[in-house]
Amino acid sequence: MNLNYYNSQRIQNHYFKLPNEIFSLGLNSGEISVYAYLMLCENRKTFKCYPSYKTIGRAINMNKNTVRKYVKSLEVKSLITTEPTSIITKNGIKRNGNL
Repeated sequence: MNLNYYNSQRIQNHYFKLPNEIFSLGLNSGEISVYAYLMLCENRKTFKCYPSYKTIGRAINMNKNTVRKYVKSLEVKSLITTEPTSIITKNGIKRNGNL
């Protein structure tokens, strides 16, 4: 087994690609952080991901309301789309959300 090949394959699993154009769109650092995290979570076949605002916030050290603001901003700029969803909690209460 070629050790260099093994290491390069292992390293590739710890990276994701971010389009170069992201830096020429006039986004602020918060929008770039949220967009980058969404790209990290994205399923490369379906181009979808489902992290909650809370999960994104924990990963990039932001309040979930701030994350919500940046997600909305990215949506207005047509960089992402969200889908309305609903879930049933353990208590049987229906909650609305966005994906």
